[in-house]
Amino acid sequence: MGVADVLALLCAGTVAGAVGTAGGITSLISYPSLLAVGLAAFPANIANMVALVACWPGSALASRPELQGSGSRLRSWAVASVAGGAIGAALLLSTPAGLFVRIVPFLVVGASLALVLQRRLYDWQGHRLAHADKLVVLAGLFVVAIYNGYFGAGSGIMLLALLLVLVERHLAKANAFKNMLLGAATLVSALAFVLFTSVDWSAVLPLAAGMFAGSTLGPRIARRVPADPLRWVVALFGLALATWLWLHPG
Repeated sequence: MGVADVLALLCAGTVAGAVGTAGGITSLISYPSLLAVGLAAFPANIANMVALVACWPGSALASRPELQGSGSRLRSWAVASVAGGAIGAALLLSTPAGLFVRIVPFLVVGASLALVLQRRLYDWQGHRLAHADKLVVLAGLFVVAIYNGYFGAGSGIMLLALLLVLVERHLAKANAFKNMLLGAATLVSALAFVLFTSVDWSAVLPLAAGMFAGSTLGPRIARRVPADPLRWVVALFGLALATWLWLHPG
């Protein structure tokens, strides 16, 4: 990999990390960038997942105001996310990633629409969660984490929509929760890939360095931008990703 490719991945990672941790979709930028520098689809998916781990510490540092006092909830939710991430990674290593490739765009579209309709959905579901509803939240986190470990693209917007509808109506706080839970699921998936398949570290390292830098900016953006415009921007990112995935299923 040449110097130009390294610089391109560093820049792409910075933008992707900022966009993703602000509520957008990291892989909408990072995954096509890996394809552009010459990686095939499967190694690009692996490299992208491993590099995404770098967003976790960066977003944690920047999200301390939103995360304060939420440790117990995050710990219980993280268990479901980690378990789902491990299963998703195992599925990716044992089955073709294109198995559900035609379904994924519709999942992303559904999550994008849920973001736009989030306030109505939240009011309909009610903000007082009963015990059974907590199990629904854990099940939802588990399923999204499986998808994140298996394919990944759009999982952030799915998780953000889930949290906004079922748990937390304030976008900046829900986004901080999303970053932490996605980070936990991504870490266990990345560890599995490092242990059981080959990783293109020449692509991962510059992409990860950029993602760490960008992820320290994303939560600050989400904190300062008004929630309604940001919600629409994220939803449009989701629709763009769904279109791209439909046109490029491989």
